[in-house]
Amino acid sequence: MELYRNECTYTQFDAACRKYPANTAIIYLGERFSYALLYELVDRFAAGLLNAGVKTREKVMLFIPNCPQWIIANFAINKIGGTVVPVSPIYTSYEIEYIINDAEVETVICLDTNCMYVNEVIGKTNLKRVIVINLADLIPCWKRYFGYMLDKLPKGKIKKGKEVFYFKDILKNGRQPAPTIDIDLWQDLAYIMYTGGTTGFPQGVAGNHMGEVSYIMDIVENVFKGYLFAGEDTMIMVNPLFHIMAKGFALATALNQGNTMILMPVPEVDSILEAIQKYKVRWMLGVPMLYRMILENDRVDQYDIRSLKYCYCGGDVLPGEVYNKWREKYDNSIYQVYGSTEVGHVAYSPLDKKPSPKTVGRPLKSRKCRIIDPETLEPVAAGEVGELAVTSPYTIKSYWKKPEETAHAYIKQGDDTYYRMGDFMRFNEDGELEFMERTADIIKCKGYRVSASEVEAVLQDHPAVVGSCAVGIPDIKLGERIKAIVVLKQDAKGVSSADLLRWCRDRLASYKAPSYIEFRDMLPKSKVGKLLRREIRDEERRKLGGN
Repeated sequence: MELYRNECTYTQFDAACRKYPANTAIIYLGERFSYALLYELVDRFAAGLLNAGVKTREKVMLFIPNCPQWIIANFAINKIGGTVVPVSPIYTSYEIEYIINDAEVETVICLDTNCMYVNEVIGKTNLKRVIVINLADLIPCWKRYFGYMLDKLPKGKIKKGKEVFYFKDILKNGRQPAPTIDIDLWQDLAYIMYTGGTTGFPQGVAGNHMGEVSYIMDIVENVFKGYLFAGEDTMIMVNPLFHIMAKGFALATALNQGNTMILMPVPEVDSILEAIQKYKVRWMLGVPMLYRMILENDRVDQYDIRSLKYCYCGGDVLPGEVYNKWREKYDNSIYQVYGSTEVGHVAYSPLDKKPSPKTVGRPLKSRKCRIIDPETLEPVAAGEVGELAVTSPYTIKSYWKKPEETAHAYIKQGDDTYYRMGDFMRFNEDGELEFMERTADIIKCKGYRVSASEVEAVLQDHPAVVGSCAVGIPDIKLGERIKAIVVLKQDAKGVSSADLLRWCRDRLASYKAPSYIEFRDMLPKSKVGKLLRREIRDEERRKLGGN
């Protein structure tokens, strides 16, 4: 397996800025940011962070949605040798408190409307500073004025204190060039991303710089070569950048290539279609629900989106019905991208042939895949179905401070350590991975990967609950809906499903909360007391199918 050049994504971005300074890097709310301007803002923010007391190699949480500030902060943190800890902007104080403590975060960059959640946890964490942004920080005054007048731009109330800084002030205090920090591409961390755990708590996935840059360079050099035109192309980013799929795709297609990225703050279909038409977008990444929403939009035929050539889909299995309708309507295919937070991007549909909706693509050269028997952990025969395991010489083979989780998810195979993906697949005759089934531990809702154990742990924190089980129920639009089966304590009285749903929504991001709850007297368990989640999931699916 070839070793890629010793560089990180920031140095690739730096090179793109120097080569294409006049090109538009980002279009956001109609405003254009050139590569020269973006480079200046990144440099000033990096220097401003140091002036505010942020240390090199400090861990900084990004608690903000898609916006230029996300990109500026991400590159600036890496430039000073820091580690980015990106989280969903819809996380609750319950979730961010755990992550701040677990990742040892000392600085949070948050949206003004989310400041209240950060205020709730300051006294329970080691936070030293909070940097507040507003979505309109970098757009002209007249646009901000009309945005507030028309109630299109929300504005949160900020509790002032010596630990509170403003994004604009950080920029002002970073007028001098940021110093050059030596970064060890193998040992220093580029990010810690959090994903659902099997013990009830989110687990941190630490990524070094080589792990991140390896799959991005692999995509550019071995998948997109001949199709993506550096300095000339345009893509639209709808998916949230805190997710590894979106971040990697944005770097590979746009920001490290001198191309233009139309950055969408929210996935509003008409705005997306209008942007594709206006800016002649050629590349798009989405989840199955997004493509379905576009196809079902009443006004879709009012927009000319024929410029779209390369539409990729990830985050969940692409329904054949959506794939066929898209191809019939636009005479164009939807390609697939597959991966996980633990190992980065793993497989892409090749662009030199018509893809199949049944496959998730061909493994990248920087990732080695094998199909194993989930019980014996031995490789299965060619063409047989088993659990997918993935490794790469570039990635870190453990969870952040989670030895038990690591022992469960990572296995030794010869000289390599593989990550167990939890998806059952097989290699087809063309060498592509064909998806068969997902483990019952993981629920895919709205393109997000939700840990059943995390939902169960929150329910079991309720004083009236003695047992719980969360399962995914197939849903044509969402992928899966989350259903929770709950066993109450014998002396519990007056506890309703509405009470438990409210309990979950106060502690979990909205996409993790169950859609509904069913009460039972007991849950099926194995002889050693392990919850038989798959049995319940299969039972619920049989009900849905009428069997």
